[in-house]
Amino acid sequence: MRVILRLTGYVQKYWPMLLLAFVFIIIGTGFGIAIPRMLGEGIDTVLGMGERSFVIIAAVVIVAASALRGLAGYGQRFFAEVVAQKVSYNIRNALYERLQRLSFAFYDRSQTGQLMSRATVDVEATRMFFAMGLLGMAQVLFMFLGVAYMLLSMDWKLGLITLAFVVPVAWLAVTFGRRIRPIWLRVQAMLGFMGTTLEESLSGVSVVKAFSHEQEDGRKFASQAGTLYDEQMHAVRLMAINMPTMVLLISIPTIFILWYGGQQVVAATMTIGEVAQFILYVGMLMMPIRRLGMMVNLYSRTASAGQRILEILDTESAVKEKRDAIEMGRVRGHVLFENVSFSYDKIGPALKNVSFEVQPGQLVALLGRSGSGKSTVANLLARFYDVTDGRILVDDIDIRDATLASLRKNIVAAQQDVFLFSATIRENIAYGAIDASADQIVKVAKAAYLHDFIQALPDGYNTWVGERGDTLSGGEKQRLSIARTLLVDPGILILDDSTASVDSETEKLIRQALDRLIKGRTTFIITHRLPIIQNADLILMLQDGEVVEKGTHDELIAKNGIYKQVYEEQLLIRQDTEESQVEE
Repeated sequence: MRVILRLTGYVQKYWPMLLLAFVFIIIGTGFGIAIPRMLGEGIDTVLGMGERSFVIIAAVVIVAASALRGLAGYGQRFFAEVVAQKVSYNIRNALYERLQRLSFAFYDRSQTGQLMSRATVDVEATRMFFAMGLLGMAQVLFMFLGVAYMLLSMDWKLGLITLAFVVPVAWLAVTFGRRIRPIWLRVQAMLGFMGTTLEESLSGVSVVKAFSHEQEDGRKFASQAGTLYDEQMHAVRLMAINMPTMVLLISIPTIFILWYGGQQVVAATMTIGEVAQFILYVGMLMMPIRRLGMMVNLYSRTASAGQRILEILDTESAVKEKRDAIEMGRVRGHVLFENVSFSYDKIGPALKNVSFEVQPGQLVALLGRSGSGKSTVANLLARFYDVTDGRILVDDIDIRDATLASLRKNIVAAQQDVFLFSATIRENIAYGAIDASADQIVKVAKAAYLHDFIQALPDGYNTWVGERGDTLSGGEKQRLSIARTLLVDPGILILDDSTASVDSETEKLIRQALDRLIKGRTTFIITHRLPIIQNADLILMLQDGEVVEKGTHDELIAKNGIYKQVYEEQLLIRQDTEESQVEE
């Protein structure tokens, strides 16, 4: 119930339309209840007076009442659907905004398919509740109270006998709701798992095909689909038993009405028209009873979906912006790490007491084996995570005191694994500066040695880039990423400089573009490339989350430590590569 109450909070600003729908429910229910009364009285009038012309009058009145009831039903459904669409729109946007603001730590433990399921399937379930369930319960209640009043006013004994069957029906509905809610929760979770499997299979289709993994992935998806099928069939079986049982229980009173009513007609204490009214009103009770079963099912599904939605909306980002956060202008690029420690979910320290200082415009090379903490340093500087201990200063400002938007405008990560969106080349370049002019876009494309390639395309800068940039080569994507970064013009750059997967000519173009990119800005680069290592103003050698050596190339070579060992390994690898190329 708490989940439903929280979801209905989104309805508050649409209460005028909800009130209109409520009024239409009352009007429609009133006309619906009046029709059996008019029909019963018409039967008694015709039988008593013998005037057949009254049948035509009664028919016209009943048709008019039915038409008005239909118009009221249209108004109720229309305004309820408008409210439902607006509410689902707001919930969907709130969910998306929350997902955008959550830190990397949240996504480290979340599955994309599950998140997509909550933003689509679960939100749609809440829309159906607001369209059909929120006012549907009021309609069921009004119909039941109106029918109960009419039955009791005609014959309270027969009315009580008839209404007594509502008690087991209500008990059945409540029991059904308790049993089916956990099933719907499992169904929606399984939809999320299937979404994850499908998303991974489609986004990694090249890997699937390269390793001939189609059958294994197919079996995995089929297994999940089978589990979903079993859960849904469990729900279907419960619904298939529940609905007919409810209808049967409410149909039994018809037998008593015919038996008891027939005796009362013979005794002249009831008319044939009143008996007909009783039968019609019992038939009308079928609708709210059937709707009650549907409402319970809808309520259960919405409660499950709402719980999954609220789990996201209630999640607090591990990286929070202060209310009085400072808006940073363009930074000079002075960076200071003071005794910085960090751990992912407190599993173990990823960084331990890391301290170093970088002057504006310096080039910093981050070296170390996999898992040494290089990427963690970069992620903490951009405040994708918050430090566990210590602090990070940029231009003497603790980055936790700055607004996230102004900080990340000054610190841009140009990663080796470039992500491009399904949009034009122009839109991808201008992703971080959407107001950039065409001349500015062309300028950075030229600086990234990408302009000539773009001009050769049929649609130039308006060429559509396929999903994840699959229509571009690795080198083209990297140069596009460089152009995108140049357009933002950050004061601090974080660069994953890995060009091992491209040919020598492409590598040369990327190197030239990178030289332009890092010029005049503080740059942190994760690399093993010898020219960059030798030219770096500061080299940080990391091992097991600690800076074991730091200094310039010459200083570290003179120390004859870990750095010299790694450097000589890279030198040997380069020499072997060059010799292999000469032999070829």
